[in-house]
Amino acid sequence: MADDSTERVAGDASFDDVSDTQELYIDGVWRSSESNAVRMVRNPATGKSLGTVPDGTREDIRRAVGAANDATGTFSARSRFDRADLLHAAADAINEAVEPLAKRLTAEQGKPLPEAISEIEGCAGKFRSSAEDIRRDELPTLPSQDPDKTIHIRREPHGVYGIITPWNYPVSTATTYLAPGLAAGNTVVWTPAPETSSVCLAFAAIIGEVLPDGVLNVVTGEGPTVGDELVVNDEVDAIAFTGSSDVGEQIANRSGTKPTLLELGGNGPVIVMDDADLVKAAERTAAGCFSNAGQICTASERILVHKAVVDEFTDRLVAIAEEITVGDPTHETTDMGPLNNPQVAEKMDRHVMEAREGSAEVRTGGYRVDDAPTDLYYKPTVITGVKPNMTVSTEESFGPIAPIEEVASAKEAFERANDSDFGLSMGVFTDSMKTAEMFIDRLEAGAVNVNDASSNWEAHTPVGGYTGKRSGVGRYGGRFTIEEMSQIKTVSVDTS
Repeated sequence: MADDSTERVAGDASFDDVSDTQELYIDGVWRSSESNAVRMVRNPATGKSLGTVPDGTREDIRRAVGAANDATGTFSARSRFDRADLLHAAADAINEAVEPLAKRLTAEQGKPLPEAISEIEGCAGKFRSSAEDIRRDELPTLPSQDPDKTIHIRREPHGVYGIITPWNYPVSTATTYLAPGLAAGNTVVWTPAPETSSVCLAFAAIIGEVLPDGVLNVVTGEGPTVGDELVVNDEVDAIAFTGSSDVGEQIANRSGTKPTLLELGGNGPVIVMDDADLVKAAERTAAGCFSNAGQICTASERILVHKAVVDEFTDRLVAIAEEITVGDPTHETTDMGPLNNPQVAEKMDRHVMEAREGSAEVRTGGYRVDDAPTDLYYKPTVITGVKPNMTVSTEESFGPIAPIEEVASAKEAFERANDSDFGLSMGVFTDSMKTAEMFIDRLEAGAVNVNDASSNWEAHTPVGGYTGKRSGVGRYGGRFTIEEMSQIKTVSVDTS
């Protein structure tokens, strides 16, 4: 634990007044789980109860899939313009509910309220973007060798789409699938992560009001039960999942020949070359390490810094980390709230301990905050002298940590960056376009950000795992998600 007598911790957390008892959403009706079992929802900032959510069963999933299957024909038959109008109506409903949804998101996930507001507002934007993407979707008419034939391409939905989402961005990640999936004409059964099911049910209540019954269904519960049933159920036509690589690989194995869209783990390196703008590099890397308490798939988890600037860069990053106020996520002065769950905090403890045992130096942080309402508050942590074989370098920490590795050249930097099981996103800072182009060509990642951290992502751009790595299959983001969540039909017509 720390001996720092000037902890930067904001006041007592509130927002516990969102406590309630929620139900499953199936075929436009709120209902209890088939087993009547419930699970307690707790505020990671206070440890207090926020109410209960249903602990769904395989039978609940089957009911939801049946409802989605019944709604598929009618919903897919609607015109693109009609579906786009529904998505705009959903966006309007979200915009009217930003404050209560953000309040619940902060209470359940632990992120500061401004970040929660931004997440909810972004969901409305994704619904509007998907509405316009499907309206403007253009598919080609192709020439035929036979002058009496015409060939054109059609886009059609898969049918019933199973969506399984994580707790770090519980509504934003879900919307990245929901909005394009609905735009393409799919019906949906959604199983959110147990840790943040409450806000997902509240979100479903908002958008469900504007959707036909059966088009959106939400079943909460444990992944090995409701998630697995969704994956193996024969009436589910396709699966989308964001989460760990281990679970993603299980889903890929269990889903058979179903189309899968998998956005999995990352261990995003950020490369800082000796000609980089170190002020910008430190500021943006810090955002990649500490935003959402580092609980981001594309977080800056490894920082490879040229030896000529490693000391200056480290000093700048440490200074930023030490100015971050950790505490009550509802307080206006708070920069970073608690971690969401004990498993993430325990992983942080383990990675820091093993780095210390390997002779790395913790320059700041590296411990849980004393005298906080729960033990999930973790100080922003900067570690130097990290070696490539340390677990903090090879595993995804998913917490507020900045492990710095020293490199001697650009060649060593990209070789180390690529020496990983993960290939989701990477960042590189350099003032040389020649150097930047070299990294763009050689880095094995689904996204490469030049003069920005690995975490930078705009919602209309595609992101996903690099082939041969463990960061996923397919691309999501904007119209690219519509392409993944639909199928192509080639139509040849003989007009003779």
